[in-house]
Amino acid sequence: MRALVVIPTYNEIDNITDIIGDVLASHPSVDVLVVDDNSPDGTGAAVRRLQTNNSRVHLLEREGKMGLGTAYCAGFLYGLKHNYDFMLEMDADFSHDPKEIPRFLDEMRNADVVIGSRYVSGINVVNWPMTRLLLSYFANIYTRWVTGMPIMDATGGFKCFRTDVLRKIDLTKIRSNGYAFQIEINFKAWRAGARMKELPIIFIDRRSGVSKMSKNIIYEAAFMVWKLKFSSLFSRA
Repeated sequence: MRALVVIPTYNEIDNITDIIGDVLASHPSVDVLVVDDNSPDGTGAAVRRLQTNNSRVHLLEREGKMGLGTAYCAGFLYGLKHNYDFMLEMDADFSHDPKEIPRFLDEMRNADVVIGSRYVSGINVVNWPMTRLLLSYFANIYTRWVTGMPIMDATGGFKCFRTDVLRKIDLTKIRSNGYAFQIEINFKAWRAGARMKELPIIFIDRRSGVSKMSKNIIYEAAFMVWKLKFSSLFSRA
């Protein structure tokens, strides 16, 4: 069974070589796809150098900063085209531990989507300021209340999908980013009948680089839950 780890990047030169190495070391059936939004710091060039010696490293380079959600969708479409069995999302900044990847793949034996959850067994977040932690925690309560999804951590970005689930979703129509994208892709998978499983993880704030969080990301997510709620009243997807 082949798995593809999709890692969107924008200015991740400090992390990209190490994160790719750790992901590849985590499991022999795992490949890496970096989706780089024309990082001016040379992230894409660093990945191209790694490709010369390793056929498990893949790269999609986009013309500019187009956002997290469309980066993941582009990566998923690449994985569908190349017939991977599973696809994982994860960040480039070591907030998500590559050593957890085998646990995700083990859980896929009895699930269609496995979500790395910060909140399914208490609160497992390290090095976040209290304001951001409270924002994230209550955003997930709000998301469950509005959408009805039985997920404790709908905004997390470390997860694994069966490709059969992704084939049921029109990835070309997704334009959301950040929290909103994570909510939307979870909701669409859930509405498509996917068996959802939350796996407790410890989330550690990025060790290098700059966070991409912004007020626009928060507002987009707040609007997205209502958009999904109302669209579900008229559609099954």
